[in-house]
Amino acid sequence: MTGRGRHDSTAPVRVVVVDDQDLVRDGLVSVLSQQDGIEVVGDAADGEQAITVVTRLAPDVVLMDARMPVLDGIAATARLKDVLPTSRVVILTTFDDADLVGDALAAGAVGYLLKDLPTQDLADAVRLAAAGVGQFSGAVTRSLTVHRPPRTPEIDLSPRELDVLRLIGTGATNRQIAARLHVSEGTVKNHVSRILVGLGLRDRTQAALWARDVGLL
Repeated sequence: MTGRGRHDSTAPVRVVVVDDQDLVRDGLVSVLSQQDGIEVVGDAADGEQAITVVTRLAPDVVLMDARMPVLDGIAATARLKDVLPTSRVVILTTFDDADLVGDALAAGAVGYLLKDLPTQDLADAVRLAAAGVGQFSGAVTRSLTVHRPPRTPEIDLSPRELDVLRLIGTGATNRQIAARLHVSEGTVKNHVSRILVGLGLRDRTQAALWARDVGLL
């Protein structure tokens, strides 16, 4: 099946929710359906169902539980990236585990969030994922920092660009970075572009991982 391609920012973000717990899955469907610009188009109770539903509906974003029966979320994510690479998979789980985060990203997930995330933050993360911007819960970034020993590469970035990179590593949006550094969003976007070019990275997700890998957080 052919994917939808880049998400149209004027259209609702189409989401599929995958979780083996009925209460959790129904709750996520309910709260996300009430958010502006988000349309929940389907749900599934395990990874095998997720592949069937996502292939049929071609959503923009898949919220995927990590550990489920039949087929777990990490394995399902890897298969979905082959079947429908245009759908962005965000792992939503209770497990703050650095190894699991690494497995999820290696499988092709664009983000890793914990289920205690506030509703508005979850909705923002869904919208950002549709735009190709990965998001990570703060607890997850701290876990990765603890588990990954820092190294000291050559970093050809200005002090302000390093500030921006550190904030990207915490999962901050451009708006949040602008407010934190007291600059405009346009200035932040320019910094992000220079960071990606300067480090030879593809996107913000790679930048966030790079920042953690080198011990900037």
